[in-house]
Amino acid sequence: MKEKGPKTITDNRLPIGIFDSGVGGLTVYRALHNRLPNEHFIYLGDTARVPYGTKSLETVERYAIENSSFLASRGIKVLVVACNTASALALPKIRETIGIEVIGVIGPGARKAVEITRNNPDAKIAVIATEATVSSNAYADSIRETSSNAKILQNPCPLFVPLAEEGWTEEEETYAIAKKHLANVVEFSPDVLVLGCTHYPILRKVIQETVGRDVTLIDSGEATAEEVAEFLEKRGLANTGQISYNQERRLCDDLDRFYVTDAADRFAHVAERFLGVKPKKLEAIEVFGFDKLKEY
Repeated sequence: MKEKGPKTITDNRLPIGIFDSGVGGLTVYRALHNRLPNEHFIYLGDTARVPYGTKSLETVERYAIENSSFLASRGIKVLVVACNTASALALPKIRETIGIEVIGVIGPGARKAVEITRNNPDAKIAVIATEATVSSNAYADSIRETSSNAKILQNPCPLFVPLAEEGWTEEEETYAIAKKHLANVVEFSPDVLVLGCTHYPILRKVIQETVGRDVTLIDSGEATAEEVAEFLEKRGLANTGQISYNQERRLCDDLDRFYVTDAADRFAHVAERFLGVKPKKLEAIEVFGFDKLKEY
């Protein structure tokens, strides 16, 4: 694998790359699309190899590098790693490989939690995530980088992912599961609750009602979109021009491209549940070996 040096990118018309282990990163795509309506995006869901949470560090790094290299080959100005597991384990290796600015979802979510509670010396920050992300302590470590006083609770909610993908967002059973999954959070009584999995915003209503309206929910995807916007503005890479055909951008329109490594029909079906619309341009591709390419 050839290590890439830093690249100087000056073309603000280039797309933003996003990858996730599957469909959950679509909530990050939506947040980016809403925050940056003049930008266009290339999304890759590694649906052939999901989930990443059960894989070793070496395997996650390899998958992440292959995905990132594929997106870099398409010409992007910044890469957003929407997968929490890859954000926790693989960001340094990705940066070494592609030489493009890389922004994960964990740091922005953690920093947003600290920002909101910065005036409270007794702040309580709760994080809900998959078991793998909780075990990595990535959110807690990131919170500790900017806050030494905050009390932190991390809590896994494994059944939230299948509930989101099946579209069970307001069923009686969903509320019952949320009550069980979030019992520790309710007892902890946090000031803020970080939604530390890209699927969880789909269940935002049931989560909010379960933990109480006085708890501020933080969508890591929205926090990431804010940091991407700041990065683009600082580097002069924000696409400030008008959309070519002079109409309002819509999610999954023909300016955005979507790739998957398997099960394109399933991806499109879940995308419609998450976003209300199917991608117009969706293609199944193979990413194996992209970490071996010398030039892309």
